[in-house]
Amino acid sequence: MTPRPPLPPGPYLIVGLARSGRAAAALLRARGEEAIAYDGAPRERLKGLDELPPEVEVHAGGDGVALLERVRAVVKSPGVPQEAPVIAAARERGIPVLGELELAWRCVPNEVIAVTGTNGKTTTTELLGHLHRTSGVPVDVVGNVGTAYSSLALAEHDESAVVICECSSFQLEDTIDFAPECAVLLNLESDHLDRHGSLAAYHQAKLKVFANQGNDDVAVAPEGLGVVDLGGCARRVCVGDSPEAELALRADTLWWDSEPLLRVEELALRGPHNVRNAMAAAAAALARGLPIDGVREGLRTFAGVPHRLEEVLVRDGVTYVNDSKATNVAAALVALASFEVPLHVIMGGQGKGEDYAPLAPAIAQHAAAVYLIGAEAPALRAALQTSGVALHDSGTLDVAVVAARAAAQPGNVVLLAPACTSWDQFENFEVRGEAFREAARS
Repeated sequence: MTPRPPLPPGPYLIVGLARSGRAAAALLRARGEEAIAYDGAPRERLKGLDELPPEVEVHAGGDGVALLERVRAVVKSPGVPQEAPVIAAARERGIPVLGELELAWRCVPNEVIAVTGTNGKTTTTELLGHLHRTSGVPVDVVGNVGTAYSSLALAEHDESAVVICECSSFQLEDTIDFAPECAVLLNLESDHLDRHGSLAAYHQAKLKVFANQGNDDVAVAPEGLGVVDLGGCARRVCVGDSPEAELALRADTLWWDSEPLLRVEELALRGPHNVRNAMAAAAAALARGLPIDGVREGLRTFAGVPHRLEEVLVRDGVTYVNDSKATNVAAALVALASFEVPLHVIMGGQGKGEDYAPLAPAIAQHAAAVYLIGAEAPALRAALQTSGVALHDSGTLDVAVVAARAAAQPGNVVLLAPACTSWDQFENFEVRGEAFREAARS
């Protein structure tokens, strides 16, 4: 196991008080460290402050720069941009800045499998957790999936458990020494350009998952991503279609080296993209020594997670599918390609600075109509005009579902695949997905 470096000396300033920031503050207090908490939002907009230890001093609003006079280190939540005044000032003054992922990794001694990529992270992370359970191996699933990694340091848990951690680019860009025993890269597409500024910077953040790995570690990546250029020193495990791939897809069968694992039709997950997710998860599990029978059982029984091509119901012969997590163009393209029947597609929300033009051919091929909602509706309409498919300006999700229901024929699918974030009209993609479920069922 990779040795964990010690934490820098405190007192600490926690910047950002969403779930991971609150968990980081609680972790530091549990270790006897002095911690001050700050968030730039007004106090009345902050949630969960009652979850903080009573000794943590909370500051809300303003830029927080003056608080740096009282601390020796900063812990940054992933949602806080690098350009935030308090973060920029800390770095200018030479104050160490750790992300919550780095903090938790240094404080929780368990071995780690880190999962990243543009799309499929949550499904693959949860699938890896399932594969460990069906193999009888204790496991904790944390990170971007919902449970803050830092929270493991606060509760009693099995120190032999493997930690499966979903890692976003926001989390990875703040890492310093983070070195998971196994790192999984699923894919690299365009995303979060509004945050990272360029595709190169976004990809660089993702590849930090491999940077500090050693010779005894495992690095799983698909063919075609320049596996030899991932960085780090880990053993490379390739996933793909060629005979050289350790986990390969050949003749509709998954193979681990020279041994057949299972046929694609046996997978419980829907869609060709999930075949790739399952291959990556299986490769990581088998490379780490999980028994092949346990991995087979897990692949056959894991049906997915909410808001990812989730079938909500079938009404009057029309299937309603919630893919609210399709928050970028690449994810929306995957959703469109997962069906062989006419689609009534609901798209829109808040943009990330992406080009929507690649959606037009897929819409032309798969969609009967598109229902546009949210702030990006005009940009999506302009990009999809060439598809020849009917475009409806619905404005809101409820209106879009009603319109799609009226137009859809038996055998069709009403698909929420926004290609955008939810933040213009909803708190997060989960709330948007719940709203779609309720609208479909009402």
